[in-house]
Amino acid sequence: MNLFLLKVLVLSLLLSVAIKYGGPYLPVQGNQTTVLTAITLPSIVMAIALGWRWFNTQKR
Repeated sequence: MNLFLLKVLVLSLLLSVAIKYGGPYLPVQGNQTTVLTAITLPSIVMAIALGWRWFNTQKR
């Protein structure tokens, strides 16, 4: 379990760094929809991944 949490934290860190340093190179407009999507998408993806894992462990 601890190894899984470490993997999640490392992946989250990598996504954050990619957004911070790779963001200026993306040709997107800086409107509210784009900003909200970029901020919330990593959290939503992680929530889905963790929920899927929890759901699969509950079946057994």
